[in-house]
This record gives sequence, structure tokens and C-alpha cells, in this order.
Amino acid sequence: MRIAILGATSQIAKDYIKLQLSFDYQLLHLFARRPDDVKKWVKGLCEIKNCFIDDFSKFTKDLKFDVILNFVGVGSPIKIINMAESILDTTYKYDEMAINYVKENKDCKYIFLSSGAAYGSNFDNPVDQNSKARFSINNLEAQDWYGISKFNAECRHRSLGHLGIVDLRIFNYFSHSLDLKAGSLITDLMCAIKDNKMLETADDEMVRDYIGAEDFFQIIQCIFNAPKINTALDCYSKEPIDKKSLLEVMEERFELQYKTIQSRTLNATGKKPNYYSINKKAKELGYEPKYTSLENIIGGIQKIYGK
Repeated sequence: MRIAILGATSQIAKDYIKLQLSFDYQLLHLFARRPDDVKKWVKGLCEIKNCFIDDFSKFTKDLKFDVILNFVGVGSPIKIINMAESILDTTYKYDEMAINYVKENKDCKYIFLSSGAAYGSNFDNPVDQNSKARFSINNLEAQDWYGISKFNAECRHRSLGHLGIVDLRIFNYFSHSLDLKAGSLITDLMCAIKDNKMLETADDEMVRDYIGAEDFFQIIQCIFNAPKINTALDCYSKEPIDKKSLLEVMEERFELQYKTIQSRTLNATGKKPNYYSINKKAKELGYEPKYTSLENIIGGIQKIYGK
């Protein structure tokens, strides 16, 4: 299978590439704005074979791929805030690149890394198959741009129903290789454990679902193996975790020190007390998550700190 990966420098892309490189029968073509950085990183993993690395200018419709994975975008709250409205243009630019390819090569599947933020601000309860996207159209703020960029892309994809495009919505992702400066609850928690410092966290209640690298890899393999479809899938682990339980387990297992303070900061993509999905549509493709959110987090921290 010939796989093109757009945005090979993102952390979730790197985790996926690491797993995919273990299969000699796959041919990977990685595209990035900084291809030299990607080459150096890949060489540090293994001998480069069945893997080509280029900048985006080398991506053309004349190349032959079975699947395109588009990882271009941002995942950390800090980057989302810093990019502001430019995320709309960035998302459109690289999505257009992939769409133009599959229009010319209709047998090629296209997997777009979307986000739970595409649902907008509708997270008083977990979303399901009947949930509707909700944005305050007359009061849009900077925190809305990321979700709107994903929502816009998904609308384009559904309008191209004859093409094999799957939007894969990531709600939360956890890996031992996460950037600890990302500015999320989980990375702040990991820094507090690492530095043996007090974690100050908002007193708001919330539930999150953290998919790990192995289950993320599995769901993509399910899309590879399925007939060509045009749809959106929500990512999910075996079980979500609430904030209170997470903090208590981290205190018990890793001696986390923490205290709660009154919530006063703005979430990068809006306040989301129940930011996860109970839409299990991916099960129809054979996806069965192996790990719970808590297992993904504990396993990742153990890899980092050996605790």
C-alpha cells in the first residue's frame, strides 16, 4: 500500500509513522514544510527504506497513492490560540491539495484529521450520532476558528459524496511523546509530576476521552481495509475519564500534588465539560478500542518517568 502523509511533523503523525514503519510492505511518502527535520527524525528511528520525504511542492496528482492522510493543523491549545484566524487558511490550503488529488485519482482514499471541536460548543453532554454542530454565529470569537475550520472542511467533504473521504474526529489524544509545553490539563499534570511541583487546576468538572497511539493506528487500519466510503467518524477509547478520578489516580500512582482553584481562564476552543463522543459508528468498520483513557495515560507516564 502506498500512503501519503501530509503534515509529517505533527506529534500524532510521528506516532503513527513510527508504528507504520514496522510494516515493510507499506510505502510511505511523507510531506512537510521542514522535510530535513523529518529526514533527521526518521533516520534516528531506523534505516530509511520504503519511505520518501519531501516538501509539499513535490506533492502532485501524478504520484500514485492508495491513501492520503492529512495531519496538517494544530493540536495544542497554545498553538491554537497563537494561530488565531490563520488556521482557517491553513486548513483550507492543505485540504484543497488533497481534494484536488482524489478528484483526479478517484480510487485513492483520503483521511482528514478533524476534531471534536467541529461540533462547536455543544458539550454540556457528550455528543452522539444525532448531535448538531453549534456556533454562535453572531458572536464568533477566536476560540471558534479552529472548530469552524474543521467544520468547513467536513462540509466540503460531504458535498463530494462520490469520493472516498473519511473525517476522523480526534477529541483528545495521549502519547508519551506529547509536547509538555502544549498547555493542556494532561501536559500540565505531567510537568507537575516530572518537576515534583504543585499543579493548580480549575475547579470545574469535566470528562475527557483520550485515545492512544495503538488504538488510533487501529482505527486508521479499519478505514484502510473498509470499502471506499464518504463519512465522518468520532474517535474514542474503551472508556473516558472524569477529571476528579484522573487527579486522584495520579496522586496515588505518581504522587501528584495538586490543588483546585476557581476557574478563570479561557479554553482554547471553548469550555467543554463533556468533550467526548458516544457515537460508536467506527465499530461498523471493525474498530474495537483496546485501552481505556486511564490506561493510555498511565502507560504513557510510565514510559516517560519509569514510575
